[in-house]
Amino acid sequence: MARTDSAAPSGTHAGVDPEALWLATERPRRGRPPAHTRAEITATAVAIADAEGLAAVTMRAVAARLGAGTMSLYSYVPNKETLLELMIDEVSGDHRLPTTPTGDWRSDLRRIAHEQRTIMRRHPWLPAALPARQTLGPNTLVVLDHVLAVMTPTGLDAQARLETFSLLTGFVASHVSYELAQERAIEEAGRTPGEILDAQTRYLRAAVARGNHAHLARALAAPGGDQNPQAVFDRLLDRVINGIALESE
Repeated sequence: MARTDSAAPSGTHAGVDPEALWLATERPRRGRPPAHTRAEITATAVAIADAEGLAAVTMRAVAARLGAGTMSLYSYVPNKETLLELMIDEVSGDHRLPTTPTGDWRSDLRRIAHEQRTIMRRHPWLPAALPARQTLGPNTLVVLDHVLAVMTPTGLDAQARLETFSLLTGFVASHVSYELAQERAIEEAGRTPGEILDAQTRYLRAAVARGNHAHLARALAAPGGDQNPQAVFDRLLDRVINGIALESE
C-alpha cells in the first residue's frame, strides 16, 4: 500500500498530507452539489476490503460500487494511500471506550487488546494495513489518548507509554494474522482444528523420537494448556502485560 492507485491521474503524488487530510474541512464545490461524501467513499472501501480483501480496494472498484466515474472520486480522495488512512481511522471508531479508566491499568489494557482483536477479526485486512499507516486520524487519537490515561498509573513516561501501546498493537495484529491464516489453512484442508492439532502432535513426537531434541521432548511430555483460540490469546496477552508491569516497577 505504498503507492497510489494505478488509476490515479498523472500529477498525483504518493504520500499523505495529514494537515490537508484531517484539519481541512470538505468544502463544497461550485456548481452542482457533490454527489458523494468522503465518509461514503470510505465506508464503501471498507465494505469492499471486508468482503474481498485489501487488494480489491481500488479507486475504480469503489467508484463502480458507488455508481460513479473513477476520476470523480479524486476530488474527494486524492490517492489510494489517503483512502487507506481514511479506512484505518474509520474502523478505529469501532472501539468501545469507557468514559474514564478504572484505575486498574492491567485490566484496562487487556480490555483494549480484546477490543483490538475483535476489530481486526471483523476487518481482516486491518493487520496488514497498519504498517503502511502514515498518520493518525481523529478516531485513532481518541484511542491513543485513552491508552495514555489508562497507563498513567504505571509510572512510565509518555514516550514509554506510546511505545508500549505500539508494542501491544503489534502483538495483537501479528496474532490475529496468525489466527486468520490458521483458519484459512484449516478450511482449505477440510479438517477440524482438533484433527490438525493431533496430526501436528504426532509428527513432532515422531520427529523427537528420531532426533536429539531433549528440551523439545520434555516440552511435549508436559501437560498442554487450553488450545482454544481465545485461551491462547489470553495467555500470550498476559505475558505481554506482565512484561510491561516489570518495566513499570
